Amino acid sequence: MKLILNESSLKTMHDHAQADYPNECCGFFYGDTGDRRKVQEVQPVKNAKEGDQRQRFHIDPKDYQKAEKYALDHDLDLLGVYHSHPNHPAEPSEHDRKVAMPWFSYIIISVRDGKGEITRSWRLNEQRQFEEEIIEQTEVHRT
Repeated sequence: MKLILNESSLKTMHDHAQADYPNECCGFFYGDTGDRRKVQEVQPVKNAKEGDQRQRFHIDPKDYQKAEKYALDHDLDLLGVYHSHPNHPAEPSEHDRKVAMPWFSYIIISVRDGKGEITRSWRLNEQRQFEEEIIEQTEVHRT
């Protein structure tokens, strides 16, 4: 399993994670599915978790509906969800596993002391356990 992520998309995710620190941030990413899943757009959303947001995020169902409509309207696939783990590793929690959907990729950004450090991606296998998905980072070519 491989996810292709350009530096601009990664920067958007990291900027969001750092801005929301010490709370968890969350958002969607879109692109192409095929032999290789390629991220083309990132869309931050509001963490709708009530109360303490330092160890949990929640995406409002209306935001999921908007994301699916956006993907359809722009001829993109909704590839998955990203979120941050403030002062924790970029590894899924048991809660992350319980609420995950098998066709999504889950990018997790570890933010230490307000700075995005490690970014990893995960997908559920047939046993509903997370397996790491390789992130292939590409550069944005400027002219």
